[in-house]
Formats: sequence, structure tokens, C-alpha cells
Amino acid sequence: MPIQKVLQKIVAKIKEGAHPSDLAELVDELNDQQRKELFELLSDEEAALIIQEMDEFDQVSLLRLLTKHRASSILKEMAVDDATDLLGELSPEEAKELLSLIDEEAEEIKGLLRYREDTAGGIMTTDFIALPEDIPVEEAITRLREMAPDAEIIYYVYVINDQTKLTGVISLRDLIAAEDGTLLKEIMLKNVISVPVDMDQEEVARLVSRYDLLAVPVVDEEQRLLGIITVDDIIDVIEEEATEDIYRLTGTGEVESVDLLEASVYSIVRKRLPWLIISLFGGLLSGSVIGTFEATLQSIVILAVFIPVIMDMGGNVGAQSSTLFVRGLATGEIEKKDIWSYFLREIKIGITMGLINGVVIALAASLWQWSRPMLGVVVGIAMFITISLAALIGTLIPMIFDHFGIDPAITSGPFVTTIKDVTGLLIYFYTATVFMKYLI
Repeated sequence: MPIQKVLQKIVAKIKEGAHPSDLAELVDELNDQQRKELFELLSDEEAALIIQEMDEFDQVSLLRLLTKHRASSILKEMAVDDATDLLGELSPEEAKELLSLIDEEAEEIKGLLRYREDTAGGIMTTDFIALPEDIPVEEAITRLREMAPDAEIIYYVYVINDQTKLTGVISLRDLIAAEDGTLLKEIMLKNVISVPVDMDQEEVARLVSRYDLLAVPVVDEEQRLLGIITVDDIIDVIEEEATEDIYRLTGTGEVESVDLLEASVYSIVRKRLPWLIISLFGGLLSGSVIGTFEATLQSIVILAVFIPVIMDMGGNVGAQSSTLFVRGLATGEIEKKDIWSYFLREIKIGITMGLINGVVIALAASLWQWSRPMLGVVVGIAMFITISLAALIGTLIPMIFDHFGIDPAITSGPFVTTIKDVTGLLIYFYTATVFMKYLI
């Protein structure tokens, strides 16, 4: 299909009222030149709605295709928090140049850019509705009609005093249902759930999830209302944090979507290589363990057959334990006071799994090597101890790091697996050495 028809089709969908998210998917299929042509056909408002639904990497790429004046015009139409996030992805020089062209919104954006991007201040928006506590509901509704077009969310009306301190919150339903003449402070909910401006975004997401909020207000040390965080931003935070934990669990560090496509080979290797080096030295250490028990292995060559299964099972159980523990901490399912009870339960689970797997592999080894019945005993005992210890190590190591304030996610994956490989081999060969006279 000719490009002009493709662009006309997208423009037609915009006029029909298609959702910006669906339009963003269509834009994703276009090349840079086609995107540039399309956005030249769109109004600033239409372009802003689509850009807000695009991935950060695509947002940055698209903005760089446009002239600075055109880019700044689109930024003006975007929600303040989305515009701030986008500018935060640009180089300081590019952001400064665009800010100089934005005028009115520039101060708001500069204010948000002061906060770290992973804090409540970094993800909040200043497009919210706050009304004085001493006005009647009919005046509040009138003001609400005037302010609603510029607000990101109007399900909650926040109530402030003369010092702009947050004193209460009213749902839109309660506001409409109240009788005329009733002051806001008489119907507002005073026990407002709010977050400090420097709270970590992961903690904010946990709080919003716990209380099923559509938005949460952000306050400073003096309880002055600074902004709100809406549920759509919380969903982005949850996705971001989950992605970050997955990267760390596999030992790849923090790799952003922009990095995956735009960063140099060197920068990506630099983030992934350290954990592989740890695994490399762990492998060398495992090799030295095998070398130490070379005489045992030469005497009974059949022992080598069971090395992979002993190491794999220990590694798998260790990875399971560490992943479940790290996730439990991240989601708040495991609280600080519950850590030791969880640890003791994980030991019981490890012993149970070790016993079952040990019996299974002992029977399998005995049936396979029926002329050496003690081989099954050796492999079974080694499997039992290895799995039990793997469950302990997989939980204990992240616990120790968490105790010292280090993100436990970075201790999983290669780190735990490397330790388990070494301990698993030591257990296996030491057990075999003890029972050597019954195996020959």
C-alpha cells in the first residue's frame, strides 16, 4: 500500500476517535521518514495524545525527527508528568533547548525535573484539583467544571487550607450528593492516605495497590500538597520494577529499553560481564573441586554420570528459593517481621524436597547399577543434602544482603548458582569418598 494511503488511513482513524494506544501501535510499524510525514499532518494535540502512549525509546526517536519548535509545541499539549519524563530521557542540552521554547509549562516541568525519577516527586503530576476547605459544595462544583479540562483525574477532589496543606479528600460522588450550603470541610475524609515527595516509587506502587486507589497525593515535609500520582503511572512503575528485578535476577544489571536498541556494544557488555566473571571463577572453583577428588573419580568413573544432575538440581532449588524470597520482599508479601519464620519454613520445604528427590534418584541409580547398590545410597544422600542446603542458601544470601540494605535481587541468579555448584560438588564427592570402600 502506498505510503500516502497508509498515512491517510491513520489520520482517518484519528478522526474516528480511535484510542491513542491503538494509534501508537500503527505508528510503531512506520519508518522514521513515514513517522515524520505523519506527524506533520497531525495537530499538536493529536500528536501529543499518540506520543504519550509510545515507548520511551520511540518517543525520543520521534522527537528528534521533528523541528525544535514543532517538538516544543507538542510537549505543551502533553500531560506535565509525561512531558517531564520525556525530557528526562533527552540529553541535558536538548532538554534545555526545548524548555526555553515551552514558556508557561517550563517552570512546572523544571520543578518536577528536580526530583529523582524513581521517587514520588519524579512520577507525580501537577495537573490535579485542589479546593479550599471553607467553600460550599455548589461553589466547588462550579470551580470543578472550570478546572476539569486541565486536570488529569477528577475522581478525587483534594481539600487544602490557607497554607495549601492537605487536610482532606472528597470523592466526586460525595461532592455531587452533598446538599448546597455544606462546606467541604464538613464532608471531606480527613484521614487522607498520602506519600512524601521523596518516597521510592516502588513503595508508592505498593501503597496504591494495598488501598486500591485511583490516585494518591504527594506532600512535602509540612504536608503541603505538591501533586498527585495516578494509577496509570503506577502501572508503569510496576512494569518497570518487575523488568528491573528480572534483569537483576539474571545478572544483567539495570538495562533500559532505550539501552537495548541504542547503547553501544561496550556499554551493554560492561553491565552484563561482571556477573559472568563471577560465574567464570565459580566454574573454575568447581573444576578445582573435581580435581581435588580426581582419585575418587578415577576409581569409580560412573560417579561422573551424576555430576550434572546433582549440580542442576541444587542450582534449580537455589534459584527457586531466592526468586520467591526476592519477589516476596518486593511485593510486600514478606515483611521484615516475617523474614525468619519464612526462612525456617523454607528450610523445612528444602528438606522435604531433598528427601523426595533423594529417594527417587537413589532408586533410579540402584536399578541402573544393580551390581553397585551403594551407588544409589551415595547419590541419594548427596541429592538430599544438596537440595536442602540449596534452599537454605537461596534464601539466606538475599536475607543477609537485605539486612545490610543491599538490593537482594542482585544476589540471585549467577551468584547463588555459583555457590551452589561448588557446595553441591563438595557434598557429592565427600559422600562418595566416605562410602568408597562399598563402591569399589
